[in-house]
Amino acid sequence: MDIPRYKPDEVKNFPKKPGVYRFYNKDKVVIYVGKAKNLRARVASYFNDLSGQNRKTYKMVSEIFHIEFTIVNTEFDALLLENSLIKEYQPKYNILLKDDKSFPYIAVLREPFPRIFSTRRVYRERGKYYGPYTSVRAMKSVLELIRNLYYVRTCNFNLSEENIKAGKFKLCLEYHIGRCKGPCEGLQTEEDYLNDIRLAQDILKGNLVPVRSYFKDQMQNAVQTMDFEHAQLMKEKLELLEKFQSRTVIVSQSLTDIDAFGITSDEKSAYINYIKIANGSIILSKTVEVKKKLEESDHEMLGQIVFDLRQRYQSSSKEILTNIEIEYDFDVETRVPKIGDKKKLVDLALKNALFYKKEKLSSVKPSGYREKRILEQLQGDLQLKTLPEHIECFDNSNLGGSNPVASMVYFHKGKPAKKEYRKYNIKTVKGPNDFASMEEIVFRRYRRLLDEKKALPDLVVIDGGKGQLSSAVEALKKLDIYGRLPIIGIAKRLEEVYFPHDEFPVHISKKSESLKLLQHIRNEAHRFAITFHRSKRSKNAIDSQLYGIDGVGEKTAEKLLKHFGSVKKIKEAEPKEIEAVIGKVKAANLVKGLGMED
Repeated sequence: MDIPRYKPDEVKNFPKKPGVYRFYNKDKVVIYVGKAKNLRARVASYFNDLSGQNRKTYKMVSEIFHIEFTIVNTEFDALLLENSLIKEYQPKYNILLKDDKSFPYIAVLREPFPRIFSTRRVYRERGKYYGPYTSVRAMKSVLELIRNLYYVRTCNFNLSEENIKAGKFKLCLEYHIGRCKGPCEGLQTEEDYLNDIRLAQDILKGNLVPVRSYFKDQMQNAVQTMDFEHAQLMKEKLELLEKFQSRTVIVSQSLTDIDAFGITSDEKSAYINYIKIANGSIILSKTVEVKKKLEESDHEMLGQIVFDLRQRYQSSSKEILTNIEIEYDFDVETRVPKIGDKKKLVDLALKNALFYKKEKLSSVKPSGYREKRILEQLQGDLQLKTLPEHIECFDNSNLGGSNPVASMVYFHKGKPAKKEYRKYNIKTVKGPNDFASMEEIVFRRYRRLLDEKKALPDLVVIDGGKGQLSSAVEALKKLDIYGRLPIIGIAKRLEEVYFPHDEFPVHISKKSESLKLLQHIRNEAHRFAITFHRSKRSKNAIDSQLYGIDGVGEKTAEKLLKHFGSVKKIKEAEPKEIEAVIGKVKAANLVKGLGMED
């Protein structure tokens, strides 16, 4: 079981995503925990220019032996996870966060006529807690918003039925200014009060749509009545509301002690991320790679690894969350959540596992590993005798038979080699005949290669179905090289692959990387042909308007277009302006030829 630990010189493999990183020394002790909007850029900054670092940072960097990181969804989540891990590990270089100050929450207590207030202490048995919040100002604005919209008491009296009937309390200023309905003297029923509390909790849960609408309406009404001071106040409240955050799985009082796992795999390995939740906060995140021995299923592997990881990290949680079912009999509850915070937690674990899988399959492998793997897959799908390292693809383009052109693109080891691309003007075909055009360009391409004694490609791809493929085959037969190089056609509509003389096409899986490579090659040939065709059509359009005029040749036309930009602007120009560019005689001929005379 391999846990991904990165050396400082492997920072280039880090993702450009928000997350939290952990620096370890040679004794495998966490010496620093940090957050980042962009993990790759932030961690790399420690090693790029040591001369600009202060003494403390320089000393810390000199102790870094390896690095771990956890991907999260937002910067807000990164801040919360950083705070949680600092409290867990107490790293020696995080001196500014070694106190135990917590982020604030908004509490809704279980009591008669519940209060809503801010607190940094959480007692789950006393009520519901919403948060945590990184912006105290935004949190206070939400409390103020709730108190402006709903009748919520601010006193701390024990409003039991007995106390109210005994008349122990008197109405306060909040009642007289219209912000409280006076439940302390029995002027508001508890049922009516609880209805306001339920509406306020919708806001705390993140349902802000009606609140935004309320503030926007207030702002617009204030503008219409020219009460700009009130309009500005409503605008500021809207802006504060945008900063309000209420949903996160990094620190959540709805999640207590839970283990979450996300698994993904390939043919050789499974990649599993383990997230440990204690007291509502993430205190551990580890990704492991497990080699397959007997082609085990993900369900089998996950069950075993869950057992091993829980033992290794001494987990005693009573609930296990995963993205797939587990084939293992645990004495705790296991589930695959479909919605809510628990689903978000599993998604976060899967996100980390997927990144590690991607990184292992690409960044860590030698250069060209991915391309070679795809070419080997293509070789198997097409049953080719040799690895198709040299692929050429042909496409032609015309519009109603006008300006017929064609293109050939060249891919070397799975990547485009643009210096080897070729453009073709169709010479022997009149009218819109794609089949004859394809035969012409394939013949011209490989006659030239044979004349110059250059290597033939490992695979020829024709953009089109059976008709275009048959025409290309005829060209190869004329050159007596048919059978010496594999040739296929790929049709756009259903992405079918045709072989010469086969009645039925081959269907490669739509998810296959080999089909995606063929599509990329075909699309590149099409793009190159279309670009050439548009260029030629545009040039011919200009030719037809300028080059037929007496005294206006190629150089004169280029001079005019460079100065005016288009034929349209030439027609709009004054004769004297044209004379200044090409002279009086040519200008007179041009004015006459373009019908610009009054």
